Formats: sequence, C-alpha cells, structure tokens
Amino acid sequence: LVSAKTHNCFFLYFAAKVTRRSSLKPNITKENPTRMTSSHTDCHYCLQSLRGKKYTLREENAYCVRCYDSLFANPCEECKQPIGCDSKDLAYKGRHWHERCFKCAKCSRSLVEKPFAAKDELLLCTECYSDEYSSKCFHCQKTIMPGSRKTEFKGSSWHESCFVCQYCRQPLGTKPLITKDNENYCVPCFEKQFAHHCYSCKKVITSGGVTYRDQPWHKECFVCAGCKTQLSGQKFISKDENPYCVDCFSNLYAKKCAACKKPITALGSAKFVSFEERQWHGECFNCTKCSISLVGRGFLTWQDGVFCHECGSAS
Repeated sequence: LVSAKTHNCFFLYFAAKVTRRSSLKPNITKENPTRMTSSHTDCHYCLQSLRGKKYTLREENAYCVRCYDSLFANPCEECKQPIGCDSKDLAYKGRHWHERCFKCAKCSRSLVEKPFAAKDELLLCTECYSDEYSSKCFHCQKTIMPGSRKTEFKGSSWHESCFVCQYCRQPLGTKPLITKDNENYCVPCFEKQFAHHCYSCKKVITSGGVTYRDQPWHKECFVCAGCKTQLSGQKFISKDENPYCVDCFSNLYAKKCAACKKPITALGSAKFVSFEERQWHGECFNCTKCSISLVGRGFLTWQDGVFCHECGSAS
C-alpha cells in the first residue's frame, strides 16, 4: 500500500492494485498547506505569529512551515533530504520518498501512478523487473510478464499461448502429450504422424516396445507362444515364426542329449553332435569308457555307447 501525505494534517490514503508479483499503482492527489484562520494565531513550537503565513496542523496544534519540517518531516529514501510540508510524502512499507524521487532503481523512470515491484528493498518498474527476474518462454524466448498465465513443463516455462501441439497448433494445457525431438504433440497427432501399431494387438505403441522379425510389438504383447510369459529382455528361441521361452522350446521341440538327457538348444555358442538318430551336446560327446572328447575325432559305436579308437579296439 502506497500512501501520499500532505501537511495540512489531512492524510490521504490511496488504494493500490496488487498484482501477483506485488506490483502497486498509487493514485495520488495534492493539497497545499492551508492559510491560517482566526483560531490559530501562533506557532505551537516557536510561538511566532502565524498571521499571513502558511501553517500546518498536527494533533490540533498549528506549526509554522519551518518548525513542522524540522520536527516531523520524514527523510526521503532516495535523496535523504526532508520531505517538507510543501511536498508530497509517498510512503511504502514504512519508507518515504519525494514524488520526484519515487522512481525505478534501474531505469530511473517515475513510478508515480504506475505499477511496480519490490526486490531486495529496491523498487523496479514492471519492465525492468521482468527483464531481470522473470522467466523466459522456452518456445519464443520472450519474457513471461508478472501476472500472466504460464505453463511449467520439464523444468521450463512457457506462455500458455506458446504451449501448443507442434502439428495441430492447439493448446496442450493439461492434456496428455508426447515429446519427440524436443517438440510436443497431443496424443492423436503423435499417433497419426509417428506411432507404430503393435503386430499382435494392432493398437498404437506410444512408448517403448520391441521389434521381432521387423515388426513392432508392445512389450506386454511380446510373449512366449507356449506359456505366455513376457519375453522382453529375456532369451527366447523362434519356431515356425513364433517366439518361445527356453523352457517351453526345450519341452516342446528340443532334442535330448543321448548322454545327459537334457534338451539341446541353439542358445549362445552351444554346439551339438548328431549321429544317426542320436544327438549330443558338444561337451557330452565323450568316449563312454575313458571320457575323452570325441569332437573332431574318429569314434566307434557299440550298442548305446561311443568309443575312441583305442577303447573301441580294446573292447
């Protein structure tokens, strides 16, 4: 609240419009000290006659201008000189200014009857305050003026009118949106322009997803054809264009090792040996008698066993 005081003891208080950033607009008028009347003849302090002189009243006592200024005038916050009874006293939060001294601390333009903001005890016009302290719009890089509507998104500020879909240019407000290459899109426009459709459910993939056989899938749709467990991030094996988890593939399709009886899969660098109707893991294809590896070597068979030449000849 800014008050303006003249010194005939009539204190005029002025309504101030407060913005969101405490900008105030004083409405100031001026009254001159009055001429004496027959009820006031002498200065209450110096006792000099007031006949034909200007005077001012304080608590029903009359004072000559000089005495009033020396006793009661407030010092100006800007020039430090007393604010005499012939001047307007503009007050804001207990501080006082001459009308000519009530100006922006940065650009020095008068703040009388204009909105202003206070920062660290300095008074600034709204333009200087905005340039110095207000955030800038991420889109247009212009200052977001105090009191104007803005949107905060991912740590940046936007004019409400600048926060729009990159494609249809409609305001996004609080609607769901998707960001691509630092541009924001409403969901319908993003789906129309960029989104892939899941090969399984045919619905739009808005984020994430996996690719299998050059086709996009939702992570939750890319499941084992046997047990329906999600395969995203897991090892899997394809059979007849269908993906299977290792367990299902092993149980349904994998050959069993003739030695350890465990499934033979094609995962990793696994190697296997096939002979007639039997298969072995590479590490299981060993001589039945001496256990030497037979991979890459000649071998002999006898009944269900396989033997190296030495053990086979001895048998």
